[in-house]
Amino acid sequence: MSGADKFEMFKNRLTKVYRHLQKTAKRQNISCYRVYDHDLPEFPFIIEKYGDTLYVSEYKRNHSLNEDAHQFWMMQSIQVMSEVLDITPENVFTKLRQRKAGREGQYQKTGETKSEFIVEENGLKFIVNLADYLDTGLFLDHRTTRKMVLDQSAGKRVLNLFAYTGSFSVYAAAGGAAQVTTVDLSNTYTNWAKRNIELNGFTDQSRYLFIAADVIQYLQTLEPASFDIVVMDPPTFSNSKKMEGVLDIQRDHVSLVNNCLHALSPGGLLYFSNNYTKFQLDEEAIKATAIKDITKATTPFDFEGKLKRSCFLITK
Repeated sequence: MSGADKFEMFKNRLTKVYRHLQKTAKRQNISCYRVYDHDLPEFPFIIEKYGDTLYVSEYKRNHSLNEDAHQFWMMQSIQVMSEVLDITPENVFTKLRQRKAGREGQYQKTGETKSEFIVEENGLKFIVNLADYLDTGLFLDHRTTRKMVLDQSAGKRVLNLFAYTGSFSVYAAAGGAAQVTTVDLSNTYTNWAKRNIELNGFTDQSRYLFIAADVIQYLQTLEPASFDIVVMDPPTFSNSKKMEGVLDIQRDHVSLVNNCLHALSPGGLLYFSNNYTKFQLDEEAIKATAIKDITKATTPFDFEGKLKRSCFLITK
């Protein structure tokens, strides 16, 4: 197949999926969604739409192109995206993404410029940054899970662990939570979470708490029945210099989950998610009254058939 034919194939595929997804997004009043996820092996991209901008991750692979040829291929690919999705090339942000299991590499900074803007999801505002970090600040695959947490949060004490930029915390606050505690190892992300919460008008410092801490250590300090809802979306693997030891989610999930359950009030809920594709929940070892796999129920329309994470609702 010639180069021109390949680009025509890419254009046709992108046109088809975008036409379908755009209708659903419009109907659900969603402005940030995934359009394309490695649909064609010749074009190994993830393409996400954030309002009138595009975030494009190219998976690193062994291709036979030299630097100039690769750059030309990339420019042509962006031209196709720009044309099909009606977004100017200046508003297309590109990243090269290593092939890794899970989200362990997501937090490194890739530049020093500030390229922030505000997007809306379900009427709530979030700061995203498409240029300076490997990820954008808003994981689109948990849009449905966030709404579930909002619906459950009225009057509840909510704990958000491995909170990243605090999007679950914003939803909990919007759902009328009595208190929301946001915990992440990174000061950068804890501050970002605080800005997201304040952006939505939640400014009471006694109700909205932000803690930069190692989650594993933090959980061990909690009294029984300290919270009514816990959200925990850990990385698959982490060996940050700031934390003691190494986190391996398959090996460590039982102790993490049981420590969350210890901190929950009777009948309290734990939303537990992770991105390890081969993850197996050890139900026997978990001290819960009920465990429900809600992976399918929390899969948004733009991730159907493409989701590589699992999600569980665990009741104390």
